[in-house]
Amino acid sequence: MNTTSPTSSPSLGHWLIATRPWSFPASSMPALVMFAYVFFLSRHHALDVNWLLGVLAIIGAVVFQISGNLISDYFDYTRGIDREDTFGSSRLLVNQTFKPRTILWYGIGFIVFGVFLGLYLVAQTGWPLLIIGFLGFIGAAFYYLFKSRALGDALIFLIYGPLISLGVFYVMTGLLDWRAVALSLPIVFITVNILHANNTRDIAHDKRANIKTFAMLLGVRASIFEYQLLVFLTYFSMVALVVMGVLHWVTLCVFLTFPLAINNCRAMGRAREEQPENIHDLDVRTAKLQLAFSVLLSGLIFVSAWL
Repeated sequence: MNTTSPTSSPSLGHWLIATRPWSFPASSMPALVMFAYVFFLSRHHALDVNWLLGVLAIIGAVVFQISGNLISDYFDYTRGIDREDTFGSSRLLVNQTFKPRTILWYGIGFIVFGVFLGLYLVAQTGWPLLIIGFLGFIGAAFYYLFKSRALGDALIFLIYGPLISLGVFYVMTGLLDWRAVALSLPIVFITVNILHANNTRDIAHDKRANIKTFAMLLGVRASIFEYQLLVFLTYFSMVALVVMGVLHWVTLCVFLTFPLAINNCRAMGRAREEQPENIHDLDVRTAKLQLAFSVLLSGLIFVSAWL
């Protein structure tokens, strides 16, 4: 690890890039889908909805993700995980654009802001949100520990699936509803695949860094199967949600994104531990699938509210 100081002051663009804005759909999209679903329910049932608190909940989800990104980048760099040959990192620490402690305090600043925003939302709603928010705080502050112990996938599933969706639903309606958890599943399956594609690509690199990821435990062959299984579950769960009456049938138009998913599955089939370049951008392509899927699903849910 290079510990020399940055050669020049970071620009405004560097401060923005450090937050990894391209990753924001992981937190904002499940929140947006839930916002749309509350609108759908409000059109068919008598619900007392607080739309402003819903917007604040979406912002809070993104703020906690930013803090997690920054804190994770700090520890990945100081522990020698992020190096010159690392794929996918923002490289602002590797290239010495920022001092490591600057990134750490940047992340702490966001997490403090997220905590105050969360406490405000708790004061406006109730104690169940305190539990949801506390788990979100743990996920943001200590994700780096979970991911190096092969628990990153499980944590991402919990935080970016049921917790965000249930939190947004509760903030807006004051209710805890199983449908919020069910609706989070198609989106979080893709979100987990973003991380899984990243970890599968980096198996050899992570072995050298002496950390463990779930992809390492599975091996490349089983990792390919898991990626493709999660894609199948994404679209299967959409059909199940329509059959159970959670969603209107028009939301099945989200299958328009299926060709993108198939192309990603074919790309994942080329994964090889000794050839990480084969899937060097699959995490980005999977993130694009999640964005397309979630935006289309949100729009379809809004449309279905009028049908």
